[in-house]
Amino acid sequence: GYNYLRSQCAYDVAPGGLLASVYHLTRIEYGIDQPEEVCIKVFAPRKKPRIPSVFWVWKSADFQERESYDMLGISYDKHPRLKRILMPESWIGWPLRKDYIAPNFYEIQDAH
Repeated sequence: GYNYLRSQCAYDVAPGGLLASVYHLTRIEYGIDQPEEVCIKVFAPRKKPRIPSVFWVWKSADFQERESYDMLGISYDKHPRLKRILMPESWIGWPLRKDYIAPNFYEIQDAH
């Protein structure tokens, strides 16, 4: 009965730990002042994270799941266009993972 996907996002739970995909759902009905809401978190292992796509239930998940894939590397099974949306296709790695190291990054230490 939750007919509106308010948002979908993902995050890295802990360095070396699980990844999470979060769904904020709302039940919208005519004449209801305070609709019911629920937040669902789906956890996936860091190595080969796979979660079923909700695109076929809520079409608005399209770009949101693509962004979660692009930034954290979570694969959404049966998503019709799962490819990078923010980073170039040639980009290596998943920038929002806590253990991500930017390519060609050199930190200057003890600079005065």
